Amino acid sequence: MTQGKSFSARTLDTNALKSFAHPLRLRIYELLDEHGPSTATRLAALLGQNTGATSYHLRELARHGMIEVVPEMGRGKEKYWRITPGGFSYGEPDSDPETASALEFLLDDLVRQRGEELARWREEEAGAPEEWVRVSGFGRRSLRLTPEETGELRDEVFAVLERYRALSDRREVESPAPRDPSLGRVVIHFDVLPVGAGRGTPGETTSPGS
Repeated sequence: MTQGKSFSARTLDTNALKSFAHPLRLRIYELLDEHGPSTATRLAALLGQNTGATSYHLRELARHGMIEVVPEMGRGKEKYWRITPGGFSYGEPDSDPETASALEFLLDDLVRQRGEELARWREEEAGAPEEWVRVSGFGRRSLRLTPEETGELRDEVFAVLERYRALSDRREVESPAPRDPSLGRVVIHFDVLPVGAGRGTPGETTSPGS
């Protein structure tokens, strides 16, 4: 990973990385992101798990600050959980093999999730409301840049995303439910990849046999 400015509220520490690198916890986090605040019972039904197991994994996520209880929701012992506002980043690669393995697992899952979300939108687009189709978009650019320019580009884009993340987080905290029907869950995929960096100079091509 490229060292740069963090635009998230926190960077996951070693213990949080290892804890998060668990298939069921990742799925729970995805469901909370997709559906908003949920109880252990509802999540268990969506996952095909028992409530006890789901509650345990929710507590583990909360222990590392990934999710939190929504104080305005729930009755008695019933708890509604939501993603902790502010976002997070995975940080830099670690020399500890176990932590490095957890980070690789999380990054591979991120690639998997992005592919699934793109494929799902391609299927849903034809039946989606026209106002959402109009503002959606796919984009790819191939540029010739220095490492310094690439870092500046990344930071400028993340600064824009941070503005809208803060707006979204305020809405989640101020009005957890019911949700404004005009709001939609919008996913932004953004990657900066120096193509070919692992084979030499990024963007450089070699002829067969050279």
